[in-house]
Amino acid sequence: MPIEPIRYVTKVDLSKPGDAQPQVHNRWHPDVPFTETIKVGETVKIECLDWTGNQIVNTDDANDIKDVDLTRIHYLSGPFNIEGAKPGDCLVVEIKDVQPLERQPWGYCGIFHKSNGGGFLDGFYPEAAKAIFDLEGIHATSRHLPNVKFTGLIHPGIMGTAPSAGILKEWNSREGSLKASIQHNHDTSVANLPEPINSHAGKASDKAIIEKIAKEGARTIPGRPEHGGNCDIKNLSRGSKCYFPVYVEGAKFSVGDLHFSQGDGEISFCGAIEMAGVITLKFSIIPNGIEKLALKSPIFIPGDVPNNYGPSRYITFEGFSVTETGEQQYLDATTAYRQACIRAIEYLRRFGYNDYQIYLLLSSAPIEGHIAGIVDVPNACTTLGIPMDIFDFDISPEAEIVRQDLGTCAFVKNADHPVIYKFK
Repeated sequence: MPIEPIRYVTKVDLSKPGDAQPQVHNRWHPDVPFTETIKVGETVKIECLDWTGNQIVNTDDANDIKDVDLTRIHYLSGPFNIEGAKPGDCLVVEIKDVQPLERQPWGYCGIFHKSNGGGFLDGFYPEAAKAIFDLEGIHATSRHLPNVKFTGLIHPGIMGTAPSAGILKEWNSREGSLKASIQHNHDTSVANLPEPINSHAGKASDKAIIEKIAKEGARTIPGRPEHGGNCDIKNLSRGSKCYFPVYVEGAKFSVGDLHFSQGDGEISFCGAIEMAGVITLKFSIIPNGIEKLALKSPIFIPGDVPNNYGPSRYITFEGFSVTETGEQQYLDATTAYRQACIRAIEYLRRFGYNDYQIYLLLSSAPIEGHIAGIVDVPNACTTLGIPMDIFDFDISPEAEIVRQDLGTCAFVKNADHPVIYKFK
């Protein structure tokens, strides 16, 4: 009996902006209409736009990163009607494969300008920057990060099921309350609340439904415990199995924000190797799975196709919850991880990379970040491990320091930019 070819349930157009394509959407809402129906047990291919919907181009300047429109982001393929899925079930999603599109074999990593998105280290690196990566087979290289080559753990940054009306209301309430209570203490956005501007409701054609989705729909940042969403977990690569709660008929599963590679934390915000790509998925259902599995948030089993960087070949930096100015924080893992990143930048700049290049590298390469200790008050301890074998020269502590001309990443044309921050 001949084997049927795997069906494509979504194709994307690389010449059009995301909001001109009805097979994608950028809001979580139970009323976003299905794009296609997928049978239980069926394996399908789903093409995905890069998360900005074709806003970033393959150039040697970062003007597109600086001027990116962050109201037009996370164009997700779907939502898909998984035939037979009912509220209370568990949707099982198996990741069979993830690849760049053959017609666009490159990706990018970016640092947003502090005034437009920012990032984890924007207090030190406020300017926009970019690195373009050539994607060949399982490997990534970049003209903007020379002498580096690494294997990608290719994965989706976003997967999730649609919320019910009640869950959507809870999201908007709790995130709105948080923003109202602490936004005045922050110079960047605390929460991305519903925003009608550039809302894209996919295939919706009824004006009232489109307006309702725009008014109520949850943004695709952040991830949320009830359904997954924007979690950016680099180990959910080929061979992974994911268990999602179902809240609406047909599950309304969506996927997007594909990454060729990512360091733990995706620290620059546009911090993975972002790409347009195709993901191959297989679906099944566990009836009444929410109750059977006590499933209050997704469960994941990582795949068995890891990077082949041995544990003894990582150089690891520690970070503690004490700021660069010496301010003591109480068990603050965010501060601790930021300090681990700073220690890595200080170390690698000695070889000839500028700070922005290293920031991009820590975002996009398969860096291992861990919470090492949260028991010894008041200091949380985190670690950041860099696989030494991604470099074509020795970066071990015993290596003789030979400062090389390692070029630069892409900056905004005709703009001044500070390259090195003098850490305390």
